[in-house]
Amino acid sequence: MARTQRYKSTARKQQSTGLRPLIAFCVISILLLTFYLREGDAGVIHNVRSGVTAVTMPLRVAGSAVAAPFNALGNIFGNLTASEETLSELKAENAELNAQVAELSEAQETASRLEDLLGLQSTYSLKSVAARVIGTSGDAWTKTVTIDKGTSDGFTVNMPVTNSAGVIGQIIEVSATSSVVRLITDEGSGVSAMIQSTRAQGMLQGQPDGSLLLSYVPIDAEVETGDMVVTSGIGGVYPKGLPLGRVSSVENADNALYYTIVVDAFASVENQEEVLVITSLTEDQTASADDIAQADDNPAGTAADAGGDDAGATQDAATDESGTSADDGAGTGNDAEGGE
Repeated sequence: MARTQRYKSTARKQQSTGLRPLIAFCVISILLLTFYLREGDAGVIHNVRSGVTAVTMPLRVAGSAVAAPFNALGNIFGNLTASEETLSELKAENAELNAQVAELSEAQETASRLEDLLGLQSTYSLKSVAARVIGTSGDAWTKTVTIDKGTSDGFTVNMPVTNSAGVIGQIIEVSATSSVVRLITDEGSGVSAMIQSTRAQGMLQGQPDGSLLLSYVPIDAEVETGDMVVTSGIGGVYPKGLPLGRVSSVENADNALYYTIVVDAFASVENQEEVLVITSLTEDQTASADDIAQADDNPAGTAADAGGDDAGATQDAATDESGTSADDGAGTGNDAEGGE
């Protein structure tokens, strides 16, 4: 009996003795945590913690490297032992996640394009309506696109069309729910334009190969490679100052009156889905009296005909119903595009 009591007493003492270190560790931990939270980043405990972290980092990296193959084997084993139902659920979930990622990516791309359009609209204070490109011309002779809005949205023939980079063309056909836009690179297109830096004016015309040629710029004007070409506003079709392109080459042939200027277009409808249709112009978006006077002084001056076309007319030349004007100064006939 006495032995039993001594055994119980000893057990209680050992249990009490085992709890004391645990209690001491808890108290120390609480005190350290309190000091850690109260002291600054340069405190003693922070420095000790940083030192311990630096010392143990190689060990943790090594442990992670050692454990990685075993984790991979565990994943492989788990996949091999998974039921067919579980695998089917995982495949379905993966397909759904991929579809959501594609949808979100498309929404992000669309939002980015619309943001760029709004930026152009705000920068140039354009009165415009957004539309979507739904088709392109099906032959090699014309360069047009079809958009998804028409007369029901207030669109009419001759309205200019831009994307976020600048002018792309002008409406030439319109129905209740769609419109056809002739691109500025079309052979029948012509836009009254000017060199932005020197205000030298000319006519930007599409070529059969899809390039752009700035015509009727006299050789006494200052033109250099890299100059920006913008709309001049003459004719009241395009707002003044919209980007058209950049001069890529300038040639001055012997005895020629005008430069041969090739322009790289800023805007392209490739990979573009949304455009802006400019519905009306404000007073400050049209050519000034000085611009018109400068164009009139040009022997092959640019003017718009009564139908609203933005193609060039030459000195004392009359524009007929077909939109063709003769240049008695250069002796060259130029087709004025029917919609621009």
